[in-house]
Amino acid sequence: MNDTSLKNDGRTGFSRRRFITGTGSLLGAAALAGPTPSAWATPRTAAAPIASGSRVPALVIGTGYGGCVAALRLAQAGTDVHMAEMGMAWDTPGPDGKIFANTTRPDDRSFWLRTRTKQPLSNFLGFPLDRNVNRYTGILDAEEFGGITVYQGRGVGGGSLVNGGMAVTPRRENFGAILPTVDAEEMYSTYYPRANSGLGVTTIDPAWFEEADCYQYARVGRKHAQRAGFPFLFVPAVYDWDYMKREAAGTVPRSALDGEILYGNNHGKKSLQKTYIDRIRATGRVTISPLHKVTTVTPAPGGGYTVLIDQLDTTGRTTATKTVTADKVFFAAGSVGTSKLLVGLKATGALPLLNDEVGRGWGDNGNVMCGRANHLWDPTGKLQASIPTGGIDNWDAGGAFAEVAPLPTGIETWASFYLSITKNPHRARFTWNAAAGRAELDWQTAWKQPSIDAAKTIFDRINRKEGTIYRSDLFGVHKIWGDHLTYHPLGGAVLDKATDNYGRLHGHPGLYVIDGALIPGNTSVNPFVTITALAERNIERIIATDL
Repeated sequence: MNDTSLKNDGRTGFSRRRFITGTGSLLGAAALAGPTPSAWATPRTAAAPIASGSRVPALVIGTGYGGCVAALRLAQAGTDVHMAEMGMAWDTPGPDGKIFANTTRPDDRSFWLRTRTKQPLSNFLGFPLDRNVNRYTGILDAEEFGGITVYQGRGVGGGSLVNGGMAVTPRRENFGAILPTVDAEEMYSTYYPRANSGLGVTTIDPAWFEEADCYQYARVGRKHAQRAGFPFLFVPAVYDWDYMKREAAGTVPRSALDGEILYGNNHGKKSLQKTYIDRIRATGRVTISPLHKVTTVTPAPGGGYTVLIDQLDTTGRTTATKTVTADKVFFAAGSVGTSKLLVGLKATGALPLLNDEVGRGWGDNGNVMCGRANHLWDPTGKLQASIPTGGIDNWDAGGAFAEVAPLPTGIETWASFYLSITKNPHRARFTWNAAAGRAELDWQTAWKQPSIDAAKTIFDRINRKEGTIYRSDLFGVHKIWGDHLTYHPLGGAVLDKATDNYGRLHGHPGLYVIDGALIPGNTSVNPFVTITALAERNIERIIATDL
């Protein structure tokens, strides 16, 4: 099956118009509905935020993987911690009874301070999927730079709220290229196991995988990969597989089987809220302030650091600016957030002793997306679990690892969809634009070509073997490659360059980077397990030597 056969298959009477009208929620709600008044206009949590004038032993900026590791281990060591989170708490159901919006029905909750959605898969059969929404502090930030859109989670739990949950540890033989100054032996014997345990990482039951309707798409992806000579690998994830089995049996509300992923998952996914943050709250030593954005960090006259924090409402407006003193500050705002903040603090003189490596070494983990149009005898299934379970490994020969990803439209598409992670050598830099008062990234669109070339080593071969073609209707009109984005931003404050080998920022004692900004641009697989394991390693040393 190819794009032409989608338009008019004389044998089945299956027309392009009929296909579009059959998508229901995918296009009808996601693309064609007009904006409606926001039903989510008030903050979702009544927790008391940090007070202006407070002094805290440790301030963690951000609540993603690295920040949660730091907060938990510091609290367990007896240190009181405050976490400032720019996004919302995501702890209260909305008027529809759900905390998170459905992937195929985006609403105000779905995007961070946008008036129109910007979905990674922007088109289907030539029809645009994006729609107008009300400006709101939603869960997914599509942050646009020159040449690339970076997707990031916004809220307590950071990227764990919006990622696909694929919890992959890199092959050990690749680790030297990922973090060359880190001891691989201690990572694989101590910190990767600690991270996997803390995150609740497990692997799907292979027997259930073989029979589950919701993974027909993955079995088709496996068949095509293996017939083309590529290994198909089961990969671990942070989903409650027993819950998914009950979803399939119809005994619990559907979550992954209702396509929930991109804008949060209401039930089965083990985001940080259900793992590290649960344990953080149990210590009694950590408080979290949602809708609090750190803007400035400067040395305090009496020691420690003076931190300015804007409190936001759900339109993004600053309602108060607070001054807090912290003995130690941990930057965990994500690769982009940490990099932008540090670049600005150095350029404006707030932290003048930061070195020139700040802002450098940023990469996109080689992300590129594509779809393939399968034959009519290779349906991928109307019901598709939103949690990927497998990948195609051609890293050694072609520099690519590809997730077999879901396309959970609720209809049969005969499409195989993939997110590839590739060995892309290009690294960008954040710099400060003084006139505009913001940090900018010098990524170039042309730098995605090595990623496309690497992905083609897999999919050109599969297409030749199967007699299939690429889909050209998913990322625009006649556009095959989703080369405009990344889900996996990394770098910008690289370990042992902008920091020492444990994340201490040069020039300013008591300041640390503890997130994906430490990793120089690529992990060869989905990065969050590596971010977590590195944070576990670093905070252990920091607690032992600096507190």
